Amino acid sequence: MTRTLRLNLFVYPGGHHEAAWRYHGTDPERLLDIGFYQDLARRAEAAAFDAVFFADGPSLADNVRYASRFRLEPFTWLSAVAAATERIGLIATASTTYTEPYNLARLLSSLDHLSGGRAGWNIVTTGAPQAAGNFGLDEHPVHAERYERAREFVEVVTKLWDSWEDEALVVDQKSGLFADTDRIHEIDHTGPRLKVRGPLNLPRSPQGRPVYVQAGSSEDGRSFAAAYAEAVFTAHQTLRGGQEFYADLKARAGALGRDPERLLVLPGISPFIGSTEAEARALHKEFDELTQPEYSLQLLRRLLGLELSAAELDGPVPRQLIETRGERGNGSRFRLVLDIIDRERPTVRELLHRLAGARGHRVVAGTPEQVADQLQEWFEHGAADGFNVMPPWLTGGFDLFADQVVPVLRERGLFRTAYEGTTLREHYGLPRPAAEPVR
Repeated sequence: MTRTLRLNLFVYPGGHHEAAWRYHGTDPERLLDIGFYQDLARRAEAAAFDAVFFADGPSLADNVRYASRFRLEPFTWLSAVAAATERIGLIATASTTYTEPYNLARLLSSLDHLSGGRAGWNIVTTGAPQAAGNFGLDEHPVHAERYERAREFVEVVTKLWDSWEDEALVVDQKSGLFADTDRIHEIDHTGPRLKVRGPLNLPRSPQGRPVYVQAGSSEDGRSFAAAYAEAVFTAHQTLRGGQEFYADLKARAGALGRDPERLLVLPGISPFIGSTEAEARALHKEFDELTQPEYSLQLLRRLLGLELSAAELDGPVPRQLIETRGERGNGSRFRLVLDIIDRERPTVRELLHRLAGARGHRVVAGTPEQVADQLQEWFEHGAADGFNVMPPWLTGGFDLFADQVVPVLRERGLFRTAYEGTTLREHYGLPRPAAEPVR
Protein backbone atom coordinates (compact mmCIF):
# COMPACT_ATOMS: atom_id res chain seq x y z
CA MET A 1 0.00 0.00 0.00
CA THR A 2 1.11 3.55 -0.73
CA ARG A 3 2.06 5.37 2.45
CA THR A 4 -0.25 8.34 3.06
CA LEU A 5 -0.65 10.97 5.74
CA ARG A 6 -2.63 10.38 8.93
CA LEU A 7 -4.49 13.51 10.03
CA ASN A 8 -6.24 14.15 13.34
CA LEU A 9 -8.24 17.22 14.22
CA PHE A 10 -7.04 18.29 17.66
CA VAL A 11 -9.96 20.13 19.26
CA TYR A 12 -9.27 22.79 21.90
CA PRO A 13 -12.09 25.04 23.18
CA GLY A 14 -12.32 27.89 20.70
CA GLY A 15 -9.03 27.08 18.99
CA HIS A 16 -5.36 26.65 19.80
CA HIS A 17 -4.18 30.26 19.76
CA GLU A 18 -4.43 31.65 23.27
CA ALA A 19 -6.41 34.66 22.00
CA ALA A 20 -8.72 32.65 19.74
CA TRP A 21 -11.82 33.41 21.81
CA ARG A 22 -11.26 37.15 21.24
CA TYR A 23 -11.05 36.88 17.45
CA HIS A 24 -14.10 38.17 15.59
CA GLY A 25 -14.37 34.95 13.59
CA THR A 26 -15.02 32.74 16.63
CA ASP A 27 -18.24 31.90 18.44
CA PRO A 28 -17.20 31.64 22.12
CA GLU A 29 -20.76 31.48 23.46
CA ARG A 30 -21.09 28.04 21.81
CA LEU A 31 -18.13 26.44 23.59
CA LEU A 32 -20.45 24.50 25.91
CA ASP A 33 -22.88 23.57 23.12
CA ILE A 34 -22.42 19.95 22.00
CA GLY A 35 -23.94 20.82 18.64
CA PHE A 36 -20.90 23.01 17.96
CA TYR A 37 -18.56 20.04 18.41
CA GLN A 38 -20.80 17.60 16.58
CA ASP A 39 -20.86 19.93 13.57
CA LEU A 40 -17.07 20.24 13.73
CA ALA A 41 -16.60 16.45 13.91
CA ARG A 42 -18.96 15.93 10.97
CA ARG A 43 -16.91 18.49 9.06
CA ALA A 44 -13.71 16.58 9.84
CA GLU A 45 -15.39 13.32 8.84
CA ALA A 46 -16.48 14.82 5.52
CA ALA A 47 -12.78 15.58 4.92
CA ALA A 48 -11.94 11.92 5.78
CA PHE A 49 -9.77 12.80 8.77
CA ASP A 50 -8.55 9.84 10.77
CA ALA A 51 -9.77 11.10 14.14
CA VAL A 52 -10.86 13.93 16.37
CA PHE A 53 -8.47 14.27 19.28
CA PHE A 54 -9.75 15.73 22.55
CA ALA A 55 -7.39 16.96 25.26
CA ASP A 56 -8.20 16.91 28.96
CA GLY A 57 -6.77 17.64 32.39
CA PRO A 58 -8.24 16.94 35.86
CA SER A 59 -7.84 20.47 37.21
CA LEU A 60 -8.73 24.04 36.32
CA ALA A 61 -6.03 25.80 34.33
CA ASP A 62 -4.27 28.64 36.12
CA ASN A 63 -4.88 30.98 33.20
CA VAL A 64 -8.64 30.59 32.68
CA ARG A 65 -8.99 34.28 33.67
CA TYR A 66 -7.70 35.22 30.22
CA ALA A 67 -8.54 32.32 27.90
CA SER A 68 -11.03 29.52 27.18
CA ARG A 69 -9.21 26.86 29.15
CA PHE A 70 -11.98 24.97 30.94
CA ARG A 71 -12.30 21.22 30.36
CA LEU A 72 -15.32 19.26 29.18
CA GLU A 73 -15.19 15.61 30.28
CA PRO A 74 -13.92 13.75 27.19
CA PHE A 75 -15.94 10.52 27.36
CA THR A 76 -19.22 12.39 27.68
CA TRP A 77 -18.12 14.65 24.83
CA LEU A 78 -17.00 11.84 22.54
CA SER A 79 -20.09 9.73 23.20
CA ALA A 80 -22.18 12.59 21.85
CA VAL A 81 -19.81 13.02 18.91
CA ALA A 82 -19.97 9.27 18.22
CA ALA A 83 -23.75 9.49 17.88
CA ALA A 84 -23.41 12.28 15.31
CA THR A 85 -20.75 10.60 13.12
CA GLU A 86 -20.11 7.24 11.45
CA ARG A 87 -16.45 6.78 10.54
CA ILE A 88 -14.11 9.26 12.19
CA GLY A 89 -11.93 8.04 15.07
CA LEU A 90 -12.53 9.31 18.61
CA ILE A 91 -9.43 9.85 20.78
CA ALA A 92 -10.00 10.68 24.45
CA THR A 93 -7.36 11.85 26.91
CA ALA A 94 -7.31 10.11 30.29
CA SER A 95 -4.75 10.26 33.07
CA THR A 96 -3.04 7.19 34.51
CA THR A 97 -2.22 9.25 37.61
CA TYR A 98 -5.75 10.33 38.49
CA THR A 99 -8.02 7.51 37.27
CA GLU A 100 -8.39 3.84 38.19
CA PRO A 101 -7.66 1.21 35.54
CA TYR A 102 -10.92 -0.71 35.87
CA ASN A 103 -13.08 2.41 35.46
CA LEU A 104 -11.02 3.61 32.52
CA ALA A 105 -11.08 0.21 30.82
CA ARG A 106 -14.90 0.24 31.04
CA LEU A 107 -15.22 3.77 29.69
CA LEU A 108 -13.00 3.18 26.66
CA SER A 109 -14.41 -0.28 25.92
CA SER A 110 -17.93 1.18 26.05
CA LEU A 111 -16.91 3.97 23.65
CA ASP A 112 -15.35 1.43 21.29
CA HIS A 113 -18.46 -0.76 21.31
CA LEU A 114 -20.95 2.07 20.92
CA SER A 115 -18.97 3.75 18.12
CA GLY A 116 -18.35 0.57 16.14
CA GLY A 117 -14.62 0.46 16.82
CA ARG A 118 -13.48 4.08 16.66
CA ALA A 119 -11.98 4.68 20.11
CA GLY A 120 -8.45 5.73 20.98
CA TRP A 121 -6.87 6.46 24.35
CA ASN A 122 -4.44 9.37 24.70
CA ILE A 123 -2.36 8.16 27.65
CA VAL A 124 -1.10 10.98 29.87
CA THR A 125 0.47 11.10 33.33
CA THR A 126 -0.75 14.66 34.14
CA GLY A 127 1.83 17.35 34.69
CA ALA A 128 -0.34 19.89 36.56
CA PRO A 129 0.56 19.79 40.27
CA GLN A 130 -2.73 21.43 41.29
CA ALA A 131 -4.55 18.23 40.28
CA ALA A 132 -3.33 16.48 43.43
CA GLY A 133 -5.64 18.42 45.72
CA ASN A 134 -8.67 17.34 43.71
CA PHE A 135 -7.99 13.71 44.56
CA GLY A 136 -7.14 13.93 48.25
CA LEU A 137 -3.37 14.02 47.78
CA ASP A 138 -1.05 16.42 49.57
CA GLU A 139 1.56 16.30 46.80
CA HIS A 140 1.61 15.65 43.07
CA PRO A 141 3.65 12.49 42.30
CA VAL A 142 7.02 13.25 40.72
CA HIS A 143 7.72 12.65 37.02
CA ALA A 144 9.44 9.24 37.34
CA GLU A 145 6.81 7.88 39.74
CA ARG A 146 4.00 8.92 37.42
CA TYR A 147 5.58 7.01 34.54
CA GLU A 148 6.14 3.92 36.68
CA ARG A 149 2.45 3.89 37.56
CA ALA A 150 1.57 4.52 33.90
CA ARG A 151 3.46 1.41 32.78
CA GLU A 152 1.68 -0.82 35.25
CA PHE A 153 -1.62 0.93 34.54
CA VAL A 154 -1.43 0.22 30.79
CA GLU A 155 -0.53 -3.41 31.44
CA VAL A 156 -3.57 -3.80 33.73
CA VAL A 157 -5.95 -2.12 31.27
CA THR A 158 -4.63 -4.33 28.47
CA LYS A 159 -5.26 -7.44 30.58
CA LEU A 160 -8.80 -6.25 31.30
CA TRP A 161 -9.53 -5.67 27.62
CA ASP A 162 -8.19 -9.16 26.88
CA SER A 163 -10.04 -10.82 29.80
CA TRP A 164 -12.78 -11.82 27.36
CA GLU A 165 -11.60 -13.92 24.46
CA ASP A 166 -13.11 -13.00 21.11
CA GLU A 167 -15.20 -16.20 21.10
CA ALA A 168 -16.53 -15.69 24.64
CA LEU A 169 -19.71 -13.92 23.52
CA VAL A 170 -21.86 -16.69 21.99
CA VAL A 171 -25.47 -15.35 21.95
CA ASP A 172 -26.95 -18.66 20.81
CA GLN A 173 -30.71 -18.27 21.24
CA LYS A 174 -31.44 -21.88 20.33
CA SER A 175 -29.16 -23.46 22.94
CA GLY A 176 -29.63 -20.71 25.51
CA LEU A 177 -25.89 -20.10 25.83
CA PHE A 178 -25.19 -16.37 25.99
CA ALA A 179 -21.49 -16.38 26.97
CA ASP A 180 -18.83 -19.07 27.28
CA THR A 181 -17.53 -18.44 30.77
CA ASP A 182 -14.55 -20.72 30.13
CA ARG A 183 -13.32 -17.96 27.83
CA ILE A 184 -13.72 -15.17 30.39
CA HIS A 185 -10.77 -14.80 32.77
CA GLU A 186 -9.95 -13.02 36.00
CA ILE A 187 -6.67 -11.17 35.64
CA ASP A 188 -5.68 -11.27 39.34
CA HIS A 189 -3.14 -8.49 38.95
CA THR A 190 -1.13 -7.63 42.04
CA GLY A 191 1.69 -5.17 41.43
CA PRO A 192 3.68 -2.52 43.28
CA ARG A 193 1.01 0.15 42.70
CA LEU A 194 -2.18 -1.55 41.53
CA LYS A 195 -4.32 -4.51 42.53
CA VAL A 196 -7.15 -5.50 40.18
CA ARG A 197 -9.03 -8.80 40.06
CA GLY A 198 -11.14 -8.52 36.89
CA PRO A 199 -12.48 -9.64 34.51
CA LEU A 200 -13.96 -6.64 32.73
CA ASN A 201 -17.77 -6.64 32.70
CA LEU A 202 -17.89 -6.09 28.92
CA PRO A 203 -16.99 -8.36 25.99
CA ARG A 204 -13.91 -7.64 23.91
CA SER A 205 -14.53 -4.56 21.79
CA PRO A 206 -14.59 -4.24 17.97
CA GLN A 207 -10.94 -3.16 17.76
CA GLY A 208 -9.86 -5.72 20.35
CA ARG A 209 -8.32 -2.81 22.20
CA PRO A 210 -8.77 0.91 21.56
CA VAL A 211 -5.74 2.48 19.87
CA TYR A 212 -3.00 3.48 22.32
CA VAL A 213 -1.97 7.12 21.79
CA GLN A 214 0.68 8.88 23.86
CA ALA A 215 1.77 12.48 24.25
CA GLY A 216 5.18 13.16 25.72
CA SER A 217 8.72 13.47 24.40
CA SER A 218 10.84 13.41 27.55
CA GLU A 219 13.24 10.51 28.12
CA ASP A 220 10.59 8.72 30.18
CA GLY A 221 7.99 9.59 27.56
CA ARG A 222 10.05 8.17 24.70
CA SER A 223 10.74 4.97 26.60
CA PHE A 224 7.06 4.60 27.41
CA ALA A 225 5.96 5.30 23.84
CA ALA A 226 8.41 2.79 22.39
CA ALA A 227 6.97 0.08 24.63
CA TYR A 228 3.24 0.80 24.43
CA ALA A 229 2.11 3.53 22.04
CA GLU A 230 0.66 3.00 18.58
CA ALA A 231 0.49 6.71 17.79
CA VAL A 232 2.53 9.49 19.40
CA PHE A 233 1.54 13.16 19.59
CA THR A 234 4.67 15.29 19.81
CA ALA A 235 5.88 18.89 19.45
CA HIS A 236 8.86 20.01 17.36
CA GLN A 237 9.88 23.36 15.91
CA THR A 238 12.39 22.25 13.29
CA LEU A 239 12.63 19.52 10.68
CA ARG A 240 15.89 18.35 12.20
CA GLY A 241 14.32 18.07 15.65
CA GLY A 242 11.40 16.13 14.20
CA GLN A 243 13.74 13.78 12.34
CA GLU A 244 15.80 13.09 15.47
CA PHE A 245 12.71 12.24 17.50
CA TYR A 246 11.21 10.11 14.71
CA ALA A 247 14.38 8.07 14.20
CA ASP A 248 14.98 7.65 17.92
CA LEU A 249 11.45 6.49 18.67
CA LYS A 250 11.33 4.02 15.77
CA ALA A 251 14.72 2.61 16.79
CA ARG A 252 13.60 2.17 20.38
CA ALA A 253 10.45 0.35 19.27
CA GLY A 254 12.49 -1.93 17.01
CA ALA A 255 14.91 -2.72 19.83
CA LEU A 256 11.94 -3.94 21.89
CA GLY A 257 10.87 -6.30 19.11
CA ARG A 258 8.06 -4.08 17.82
CA ASP A 259 7.42 -3.24 14.18
CA PRO A 260 8.39 0.46 13.88
CA GLU A 261 5.80 0.89 11.13
CA ARG A 262 3.11 0.23 13.73
CA LEU A 263 4.15 3.24 15.77
CA LEU A 264 2.90 6.44 14.12
CA VAL A 265 4.58 9.78 14.87
CA LEU A 266 2.13 12.69 14.62
CA PRO A 267 3.56 16.16 15.40
CA GLY A 268 1.25 19.06 16.09
CA ILE A 269 0.91 21.83 13.52
CA SER A 270 -1.14 25.01 13.77
CA PRO A 271 -1.66 26.67 10.35
CA PHE A 272 -2.57 30.26 9.49
CA ILE A 273 -3.74 30.15 5.87
CA GLY A 274 -4.11 33.01 3.42
CA SER A 275 -4.40 33.57 -0.32
CA THR A 276 -0.85 34.97 -0.14
CA GLU A 277 1.95 34.48 2.36
CA ALA A 278 1.65 38.13 3.37
CA GLU A 279 -2.05 37.69 4.07
CA ALA A 280 -1.38 34.63 6.22
CA ARG A 281 1.32 36.41 8.19
CA ALA A 282 -0.97 39.40 8.71
CA LEU A 283 -3.63 37.06 10.07
CA HIS A 284 -1.10 35.51 12.44
CA LYS A 285 -0.04 38.98 13.60
CA GLU A 286 -3.67 39.95 14.17
CA PHE A 287 -4.04 37.03 16.57
CA ASP A 288 -0.80 37.83 18.38
CA GLU A 289 -1.93 41.40 18.92
CA LEU A 290 -4.97 40.06 20.78
CA THR A 291 -2.84 38.28 23.38
CA GLN A 292 -2.82 39.55 26.95
CA PRO A 293 0.63 39.81 28.55
CA GLU A 294 -0.41 38.52 31.96
CA TYR A 295 -1.75 35.31 30.42
CA SER A 296 1.46 34.79 28.45
CA LEU A 297 3.70 35.61 31.40
CA GLN A 298 1.86 33.02 33.49
CA LEU A 299 2.68 30.45 30.81
CA LEU A 300 6.35 31.44 30.97
CA ARG A 301 6.33 31.07 34.75
CA ARG A 302 4.90 27.58 34.44
CA LEU A 303 7.20 26.43 31.64
CA LEU A 304 10.49 28.03 32.65
CA GLY A 305 10.12 29.32 36.19
CA LEU A 306 10.74 32.90 34.98
CA GLU A 307 9.12 35.67 37.02
CA LEU A 308 8.87 38.59 34.59
CA SER A 309 6.71 41.67 34.36
CA ALA A 310 5.06 43.52 31.48
CA ALA A 311 7.80 46.13 31.73
CA GLU A 312 10.32 43.55 30.52
CA LEU A 313 8.45 42.44 27.39
CA ASP A 314 10.74 44.14 24.90
CA GLY A 315 14.00 43.09 26.50
CA PRO A 316 15.90 39.85 25.85
CA VAL A 317 14.82 36.64 27.56
CA PRO A 318 17.07 36.39 30.68
CA ARG A 319 18.47 32.98 29.83
CA GLN A 320 20.71 32.93 32.89
CA LEU A 321 17.70 33.06 35.24
CA ILE A 322 15.97 29.98 33.90
CA GLU A 323 15.76 27.27 36.53
CA THR A 324 16.82 23.91 35.06
CA ARG A 325 16.81 21.73 38.15
CA GLY A 326 14.00 19.47 39.32
CA GLU A 327 11.01 18.16 37.44
CA ARG A 328 10.64 21.16 35.14
CA GLY A 329 14.02 20.36 33.61
CA ASN A 330 12.85 16.81 32.84
CA GLY A 331 10.00 17.98 30.64
CA SER A 332 10.12 17.88 26.84
CA ARG A 333 8.26 21.20 26.54
CA PHE A 334 10.83 22.90 28.79
CA ARG A 335 13.63 21.77 26.49
CA LEU A 336 11.68 22.80 23.39
CA VAL A 337 11.22 26.36 24.68
CA LEU A 338 14.84 26.52 25.79
CA ASP A 339 15.88 25.52 22.29
CA ILE A 340 13.81 28.37 20.80
CA ILE A 341 15.55 30.82 23.14
CA ASP A 342 19.04 29.53 22.34
CA ARG A 343 18.42 29.32 18.58
CA GLU A 344 16.48 32.53 17.96
CA ARG A 345 17.53 34.85 20.82
CA PRO A 346 14.04 36.41 21.00
CA THR A 347 12.79 39.25 23.14
CA VAL A 348 10.33 38.24 25.83
CA ARG A 349 7.43 39.50 23.69
CA GLU A 350 8.66 37.57 20.65
CA LEU A 351 8.94 34.39 22.70
CA LEU A 352 5.45 34.87 24.09
CA HIS A 353 4.08 35.27 20.58
CA ARG A 354 5.93 32.10 19.50
CA LEU A 355 4.20 30.20 22.29
CA ALA A 356 0.79 31.85 21.92
CA GLY A 357 -0.09 30.00 18.74
CA ALA A 358 -0.03 26.43 20.05
CA ARG A 359 1.90 26.22 23.34
CA GLY A 360 5.15 25.20 21.68
CA HIS A 361 3.82 23.23 18.72
CA ARG A 362 4.87 24.32 15.25
CA VAL A 363 2.94 27.29 13.84
CA VAL A 364 3.06 27.92 10.09
CA ALA A 365 1.69 30.81 8.05
CA GLY A 366 1.33 30.66 4.29
CA THR A 367 -0.77 29.78 1.28
CA PRO A 368 -2.47 26.38 1.08
CA GLU A 369 0.36 25.20 -1.17
CA GLN A 370 3.03 26.41 1.26
CA VAL A 371 1.34 24.69 4.20
CA ALA A 372 1.06 21.49 2.15
CA ASP A 373 4.75 21.84 1.21
CA GLN A 374 5.74 21.79 4.89
CA LEU A 375 3.57 18.79 5.69
CA GLN A 376 5.00 16.95 2.70
CA GLU A 377 8.58 17.80 3.61
CA TRP A 378 8.24 16.42 7.13
CA PHE A 379 6.33 13.37 5.88
CA GLU A 380 8.81 12.48 3.13
CA HIS A 381 11.99 13.28 5.07
CA GLY A 382 11.59 11.10 8.13
CA ALA A 383 9.97 13.47 10.62
CA ALA A 384 6.28 12.48 10.61
CA ASP A 385 3.74 9.84 9.64
CA GLY A 386 1.02 12.46 9.80
CA PHE A 387 -0.07 15.41 11.91
CA ASN A 388 -2.38 16.58 14.64
CA VAL A 389 -3.92 19.62 12.98
CA MET A 390 -4.40 22.36 15.58
CA PRO A 391 -6.56 25.16 14.09
CA PRO A 392 -5.72 28.56 15.56
CA TRP A 393 -9.45 29.26 15.86
CA LEU A 394 -12.69 27.32 15.35
CA THR A 395 -14.40 26.67 13.17
CA GLY A 396 -12.89 28.96 10.53
CA GLY A 397 -9.30 27.82 11.00
CA PHE A 398 -10.29 24.22 10.36
CA ASP A 399 -12.60 25.11 7.46
CA LEU A 400 -9.69 26.78 5.66
CA PHE A 401 -7.49 23.72 6.14
CA ALA A 402 -10.19 21.26 5.03
CA ASP A 403 -11.27 23.35 2.03
CA GLN A 404 -7.88 24.55 0.80
CA VAL A 405 -5.02 22.40 2.10
CA VAL A 406 -6.61 18.94 1.98
CA PRO A 407 -7.34 19.20 -1.79
CA VAL A 408 -3.67 20.04 -2.42
CA LEU A 409 -2.57 17.01 -0.38
CA ARG A 410 -4.95 14.82 -2.38
CA GLU A 411 -3.70 16.16 -5.70
CA ARG A 412 -0.20 15.11 -4.60
CA GLY A 413 -1.39 11.64 -3.59
CA LEU A 414 -0.62 12.27 0.08
CA PHE A 415 -4.07 11.89 1.63
CA ARG A 416 -7.10 9.69 1.11
CA THR A 417 -10.17 10.84 -0.77
CA ALA A 418 -12.48 8.54 1.21
CA TYR A 419 -12.33 6.08 4.09
CA GLU A 420 -11.48 2.50 3.23
CA GLY A 421 -12.32 1.03 6.64
CA THR A 422 -14.66 1.71 9.53
CA THR A 423 -12.41 1.55 12.61
CA LEU A 424 -9.66 3.82 13.85
CA ARG A 425 -7.19 0.94 13.55
CA GLU A 426 -8.12 0.55 9.90
CA HIS A 427 -7.72 4.28 9.28
CA TYR A 428 -4.25 4.16 10.85
CA GLY A 429 -3.25 0.95 9.07
CA LEU A 430 -2.87 -0.90 12.37
CA PRO A 431 -3.79 -4.57 12.88
CA ARG A 432 -6.40 -5.77 15.34
CA PRO A 433 -4.42 -7.35 18.19
CA ALA A 434 -5.15 -10.89 19.29
CA ALA A 435 -6.36 -11.35 22.86
CA GLU A 436 -3.75 -12.55 25.32
CA PRO A 437 -5.87 -13.64 28.32
CA VAL A 438 -4.39 -14.62 31.64
CA ARG A 439 -4.98 -18.30 32.23
